Amino acid sequence: MATVTAAQQRAQAKVEYDAFLAVCPSRKLLDRISDKWVALILAGLGSDAPHRPGADCAGEPRALRYSELLRLLAGVSQKMLTQTLRSLERDGLVSRTVVPTVPVTVSYELTDLGLSLYGMMRGLKAWAEVHMDDVLANRETYDTRGA
Repeated sequence: MATVTAAQQRAQAKVEYDAFLAVCPSRKLLDRISDKWVALILAGLGSDAPHRPGADCAGEPRALRYSELLRLLAGVSQKMLTQTLRSLERDGLVSRTVVPTVPVTVSYELTDLGLSLYGMMRGLKAWAEVHMDDVLANRETYDTRGA
């Protein structure tokens, strides 16, 4: 029997990733990135969010301070924002930069991996905004027909 190295096992597992299988680790990743706060943070760090007055980065992903993200994401608690940013940093989608000022300045920006996901999340956000009226009308029709 041939010996298989850990690297070979990882490479084989990567070939076999299939989110339709219950044991596939990509399911946990799908669960994480389908969260509304993840989608909104990615959109906020991308070019979808309103820009700061005087900023010259219209249409380009950019770094935002924690407090800017907190203001941008209406309804998010500090705890939820912190937890979500930590999970995105752990997954390599967001980088955190600490500048030793008084008070300390912490900013977040998309990594290359985060940028590769940003386009899809931007499309999903745009789809939801464009089709919200259709969904609401369908819900009302469904609810009134007495299912």
